[in-house]
Amino acid sequence: MPEIPVDRSNERPLPILYRDEQIVVIDKPPGLLVHRSEIDRHETRFAIQILRNQIGRHVWPAHRLDRGTSGVLLFGLSKEIASQLGRQFEAGTVEKQYLAVVRGYPPESGSIDHALSRQRDAYEFQGERSSTEAQAALTHFRKLAEIELPVEVDRYPCSRYALLALEPVTGRRHQIRRHLKHIAHPIIGDATYGKGRHNRYFAEHLNCHRLLLACVGMTFNHPVDGRRMEIKAPVSGEFAATLALFGWSADAA
Repeated sequence: MPEIPVDRSNERPLPILYRDEQIVVIDKPPGLLVHRSEIDRHETRFAIQILRNQIGRHVWPAHRLDRGTSGVLLFGLSKEIASQLGRQFEAGTVEKQYLAVVRGYPPESGSIDHALSRQRDAYEFQGERSSTEAQAALTHFRKLAEIELPVEVDRYPCSRYALLALEPVTGRRHQIRRHLKHIAHPIIGDATYGKGRHNRYFAEHLNCHRLLLACVGMTFNHPVDGRRMEIKAPVSGEFAATLALFGWSADAA
């Protein structure tokens, strides 16, 4: 396929973690949509478009990350390669590692086995065969660190937070965010499933305005030669600054 002539002079490039002739993996920044959405019609920047302009080739996402989530995002350089990668996600052979900062003190480790109703985009077809019936969903987690701050954010005189390493086994939409809300430990910065008071505290007093959820690692089979590949994306920016402020390390994730 011929390269695409574009003007990249005013566009900040995306961090590329790996690239060959079949795939490209980026570290998606928080706040960036993967592709155009009917819900966010006013947006003009998308990971697909920026990456296409950056490397001069068409790209197809193999999976999705929420707009607020940062980290490893995998693309195929053809529809066929992206489909092969997508089948690995569907089969559950892709291993994903996430980090999240949550409210409260969860157990040291555990599994959230809680079915989730199917969520669709507003533009998806919903006919007679379309179902919102709950689908099986499983997420494993480990607590890496915790902290108690002497500030009254909610109804308690002190506020507790924890750093979690998470491995979603299934791939339901907003799975980690919904699962952590289900166990009453929502992610900081989550405007949909989180707690507004804690989100505002982090924004106004800790200078952290983002969803504190990041995909920091992914392991999958290369779609052509089959070799097992492990891609990592350490947290950066406001996420890294928050960890440093609390004296936390993500090395154990």
